[in-house]
Amino acid sequence: MGLFSKPKAFLGVDLGAGGVKIVELRQEKNRPVLFTYGLTSVPQDVHKLLAEQRVAPDQIRLEQKENIRLEKKDTPPVDASDERVNRYAETLKAVCRAAKTMSKTAVVSLPVSAVFNSIVTMPKVDQKEFLGVLKAEVKKLLPYSIDEMVLDYQILENFSTDKVKKILVNAVPRKIVDFYSRVFKRAGLILESLEPESASLERSLIGRDKAVTMLLDMGAERTNFFIIDQSIPITNHTIESGGNKINRLLVNALGASENEIAEIKHDLFKRSLSGSVKLDKKVFLDYIMPVIDPIVKQIEYSFGLYLNQTGNEKKRPEKIVLTGGGSMVPYLAEHLSDTFKIKCYLGDPWARVVYQDKLKPLLNEIGPRMSVAIGLALKNLSQ
Repeated sequence: MGLFSKPKAFLGVDLGAGGVKIVELRQEKNRPVLFTYGLTSVPQDVHKLLAEQRVAPDQIRLEQKENIRLEKKDTPPVDASDERVNRYAETLKAVCRAAKTMSKTAVVSLPVSAVFNSIVTMPKVDQKEFLGVLKAEVKKLLPYSIDEMVLDYQILENFSTDKVKKILVNAVPRKIVDFYSRVFKRAGLILESLEPESASLERSLIGRDKAVTMLLDMGAERTNFFIIDQSIPITNHTIESGGNKINRLLVNALGASENEIAEIKHDLFKRSLSGSVKLDKKVFLDYIMPVIDPIVKQIEYSFGLYLNQTGNEKKRPEKIVLTGGGSMVPYLAEHLSDTFKIKCYLGDPWARVVYQDKLKPLLNEIGPRMSVAIGLALKNLSQ
């Protein structure tokens, strides 16, 4: 690097249901240094981008009567209207302008709902035949035509043997990729790459830790559950429940407005960080149990599914790491730790980033919402 050369800058962008989050890191002395960040709290409908496939009424009756699974051959429609593209592009430009970002190249996350994820087991074949055999295997699993999907794969050497290969496959409809490309072009940014949220969350919260870990990302509309093994996201499941549902429950229980509930949760989280929360644990959990119970059941299901897979019988999940805006609810980590008898805590996505000490209180406060964006910004720094 020359004396007056600009340091390398890396921009991570998370277009989540709870708002837009961006983080720009710079590489200085081979370390990631926080340059700037920005976020909004305006709800986004990105999780609804992939519209549902419509089924004719007579097909529905047939499926219900004979328990036949309808075969899906085409990708569902994607609502990528110019109005939506412009709305996302203008929001992104506004956040970048307010944060005074410098980098014009961005790594962007794909919502879990848009990504097909699976681990494929296949016999060892010659390198020339590998891709063709892999596509043939993936084609059997995809809910949509493989010609309409963009495939990405990673050979899992630590899980492979002399006879078989384990391959982690991610596939996303081309229409989704086209939508993101249009958004970033209109925002004046270069879309360098797209990656699943699971990869960016693993990078910011797990890193080189090889332990079997449940990573629970509780967003505004959805809660995602990932099992990480050997630093690889092995499984993922989703339920349509998150922080917004907790807000609605508290509005009904306390008779407060949504804005007042947001302030109450914010204040409780800040006091929980300082250890000064006085709210009765049982009373608070009673209010939000309709959200907590499905989370507990999904964790049980994910653990059971993973541990019943061949080769995993003797493994034991060691911890649960929480992230996402909804995870800041007081007592959630403690409740899950008590339930599953393993360590559970709120992850710190800033742990691998250098920043000014005076920013620590604020960064800790917003950290759970920024985990995906931080992991995206770390992508090129981690290679």
